Amino acid sequence: MRRFADVTGAVWWRSIHNFLTNPAFFLPSIIFPLFFFTAFAGGLSSVGDVPGFDFPAGYTAFQFCFVLLQASAFGGVFTGFGIASDFESGFARRMMLAAPNRLAILAGYLLVALTRAAIVITVLTVVALIAGMEVTGGPLDLFGMLLLAAILSLTATLFAAGVAFRTRTIQAGPAMQMPVFLVLFLAPVYVPVELLSGWVEAVAQVNPVTPLIEAARGLISGDAIDGLLAYGIGAGLLVVFAAWAVSGLRRAEAAGG
Repeated sequence: MRRFADVTGAVWWRSIHNFLTNPAFFLPSIIFPLFFFTAFAGGLSSVGDVPGFDFPAGYTAFQFCFVLLQASAFGGVFTGFGIASDFESGFARRMMLAAPNRLAILAGYLLVALTRAAIVITVLTVVALIAGMEVTGGPLDLFGMLLLAAILSLTATLFAAGVAFRTRTIQAGPAMQMPVFLVLFLAPVYVPVELLSGWVEAVAQVNPVTPLIEAARGLISGDAIDGLLAYGIGAGLLVVFAAWAVSGLRRAEAAGG
């Protein structure tokens, strides 16, 4: 067990150290969520005045929830980029040779994703509050919203890790990023799902991320949510993509790391 923790800690420390000390990794992770938040909450604030839009906490909080989940998911994708890069540099192969239980390596990367998400969420929240975001939900509501962000971060990390373990090259980056990007932006981004129409509404209704986004918005405003649906879908996604990531790890082992 101690050896498992040592390997997990080594992966986490190296990846987080590289993230915090390399501007090419750190700055995009901060700038992109802030850009999306400014563009959506600021540039599209008049959307909050359309008939039928009734969100107690205001449009800034409405968009904050989406950008929060988006940043968490993209942090997981970028962690997948890091896994692929570690294979190309040889670090991941050395860790696989040194680790009796290779699941410790995956656990380390999951901790990396959660740490990255926590840093980005902290910066994003401070900026949103300075911008005048209203929060009408209580402490337990906010904890529930952060739990949804953590679930989505881990889900995206497991998906990207499964791709990275199978390909072991950073050239697979688009295969990690595009599916997550499409799923997020085919959800109710700008207005509640009830105000969508056409094929966008049809896709959003069956999009598994939609209940998580809607639940996060309900939590920040203190409204009632379908927690069983949102957290149930989140748990299901974690199980499915955990199996995907572990099977990818086994393929990397079979290929000699």
